[in-house]
Parts: sequence; C-alpha cells; structure tokens
Amino acid sequence: MNTGVFSRKKHLSQSLPIVPSRKLKITILTVGSRGDLQPYCALAIGLKRAGHEVTLATHENFELFVRKFDLKFAAIAGNMQEFLQSEQGQRLIAGEKLKKEEGDKLLLEQLESAWLACNGSDVIIYTPLATFGYHIAEKLEVPCFFASVLPLSPTGMFGFLKFSQIAKNPLKKAINYGSYLLVEFLYWQRYRKLLNNFRTDTLKLPPLPFLGRRFRKKTPANLLQIPVLYGFSSHVIPRPRDWAKWLYVTGFWFIDLADDYQPTEELEDYLEQGPPPVCFGFGSMTLPNPENLTDFILSALKKMCQRGIILSGWGEIGRSVGIKNSLRAFAIKEVPHDWLFPQVPAVVHHGGASTTAAVLRAGIPSVTVPFFADQPVWGEKLTRLGVSPQPIPYQKVSEKTLAAAIEVVLGDEVMRCKAQELGQKIRDEDGVTNAVEAFHRHLGLIG
Repeated sequence: MNTGVFSRKKHLSQSLPIVPSRKLKITILTVGSRGDLQPYCALAIGLKRAGHEVTLATHENFELFVRKFDLKFAAIAGNMQEFLQSEQGQRLIAGEKLKKEEGDKLLLEQLESAWLACNGSDVIIYTPLATFGYHIAEKLEVPCFFASVLPLSPTGMFGFLKFSQIAKNPLKKAINYGSYLLVEFLYWQRYRKLLNNFRTDTLKLPPLPFLGRRFRKKTPANLLQIPVLYGFSSHVIPRPRDWAKWLYVTGFWFIDLADDYQPTEELEDYLEQGPPPVCFGFGSMTLPNPENLTDFILSALKKMCQRGIILSGWGEIGRSVGIKNSLRAFAIKEVPHDWLFPQVPAVVHHGGASTTAAVLRAGIPSVTVPFFADQPVWGEKLTRLGVSPQPIPYQKVSEKTLAAAIEVVLGDEVMRCKAQELGQKIRDEDGVTNAVEAFHRHLGLIG
C-alpha cells in the first residue's frame, strides 16, 4: 500500500560519489537522541561510500544502530534515553535548568571517551553537542569540520535559534549577529574551567583565554577557518549572504530505511482497513504521564472521525492496554519515516529536526507539538512556510486543540499543495552527496 506522494525508490544519496585522491580515517563525534544521531549517521554512510574509514562516536546504546550500516563505532559516555526518562530529564523537558554538577560529571566522562575515540583520526567532524572535538583536533593537529542540522554560525539574517524570523532592519541584524557571540561567550564561561582543565591535564595544551577561542593570540592553522557542513535545505532555511564560503548548506541528510523494512502483519492490516490514518510521533520526548497525551489523541480522532497511527517512541505514548483493541488507532514502537509518512495524509510531531525533515521530504502537512530546545522554532518555521498551522505547545495540548489542528491540515488544500511542492524540491536535492563533495573539495581531495 502506498498512498503517498513519492515512490520508495533508492534516494539520490545512494548514487556513486566522486572518488577522492586518498582514503581518510574520519571520526564523527555526536551525542544526543536517536533523532540527533541519524542525520550524522547518514553523513557517515556517505563518507564511507566514498571510500573512507568512518568511525561514529556516540552513546553506547546506539551501537547496534550504527553497526548495521557497517560503520565503525566508538562509545561516548551517557545514555540519552535513560537520561530523558529520569527525573533530571523530565525536569529538562519541562523547561527547568539542571544543577551544575549534574552536567559537569557527564561532560567530563564524554571528554575522556571522545579523546580515546579520536586517537588515530585523520579528520574530526564534531556536532553541536560535541564541540569538544575542537580541542581534540587541536591536539592531534588534524583538520576538523563542524556539522549541524541547525544554523548556528553568526549571521545578521536571523538570531540564535530564531531562524524562522528573517530580519531586514540594520539594527535588528546587528542584534541578531551579536546573539551568537553572546551565546558562545556564555557557554564558554559555563564550562571554561572544566574545558581548560581537560586541555591542560589530558591534552597537554595551553588553556584558552577568559573570553574564549576567538580571542586567542595565535590560533593553530588547522583551526583558523573551520569549515561547516549544514544538513538542511536552502528551500527551508535560506543561506545567509553574510556567511563565509566555507559554510556549506548541502540539503537534508537522510538514511533510506524503507526498502529494507518489513512491516508486521498487524501494521499492514491496519493500514489497509480504512482511510489513511493521521500519524502521531514524538520521538525521544518522554512524559511523566503518557496516558494523558494518548487520551487526548484518541479523543481528538474520535471527534474528527479519523483513524490514527501512534509511534510510541521513547515516551511510550499510546502503549496503554485500551488502545490495543481500538479500530480508531494503532500503536507501534517505531516505523521508518520514509516508509510510513508517504502513506499518511498528515503527521502530528514534536518538531525535532530529523522528524521535521522527514515530514517535509514526504510532502505532507503537519502539526507541531513542541516541547523544548529548537522544537518551537521548527514549528514556527513550518507555519511561516505555509505547510503547518500554528504550533501547539505541549502544555496546551488537549482534545480541542488537537482536533482543531487536524481539521486544518486535512482540509486546507492550499497547505497541502505547498507541502507537496516543497517536498518535491527537497527530494530533488541530494544532501549527503553534496556534503561529501564539499568535504572533499575543502580538503583538496578532488579538483
């Protein structure tokens, strides 16, 4: 069954890459949730396909996922699933700040494990939650890249984590640019002592100055102009004109999982029983009472006379006993987005970067229910693109708000057309191949 807008053929990222002049040992440092990991795993697959030896250094609980793509694996301290399901994780999702000692202990462990993982690397690629790769690259005297699915380089076009709001006023542009420098400074002050101790005690490097790395008297050559690989589409977030040429916007990075996925008979039967269901998925978001959100979903579906499929994820949403025999909804732990999303008319999701990219690629409208971090910004961005109604903050989710949003995404033909048009543009891009080519060109491995 396939009622979606694009076929499940091999994506362009699986085309043959340009062969580089030499093979490199590359380590990608990334920490976070499965959604945080997956785009960088896609990048790693692309680099491996180009002939390199790629090690993906991430949390131990993702080892099986990484190794199934025939990538090398190195463990980084921490288990994000256990953390988000813990009391501390619940406080973070609720918007509270964690105690300083809670974050410091984990970061210390990550620094040491990352240092071990990177030994012997020719190139280091580090991600937003693993910026300690900068210090390790300095010690090893190897090239490094920053890779991100969010725009995090200073620009006047939009402020830090405000990429849905484009500025035109000169004063606003100056404020926007300064917001990145301020966040960078505050982050450095928060971890300055810990990171400088790591530099001096473990890496045997001199400490960085009080104001941070931008104010070094002499920056090593390999760190003067750190290239950036951005895994998002310029059709979604336009590339700022004030970015340097070594900041590459390549398109989204996807792993094609649909061709190897074997759905259960129960899932296939449910999809064939009636009209395509609305999909609900909140990824790694965990809740103290997932039953409440499940009840809101079921009530909204009943009110709208719609069917639904719930991806329970880490939060165990929809896993209550009562839903098992319901014709209204079907709950399952997870399903590859590129297999499922083309078969549904709309998705209700948390606004995580990876899920958002998958929804956009499928060319369907969606409803965002953001919890924290960058999720509200993605929700606002989708609204401004005309492919989603206004986000529903998690605290305001109810039967009424969900039903109203579902009515919009299923009934607004203009929104559906915009989603289809944007989806086609994204599918026409090949983010992974573009990123691999930018990587090679920057290192002078191809002409």
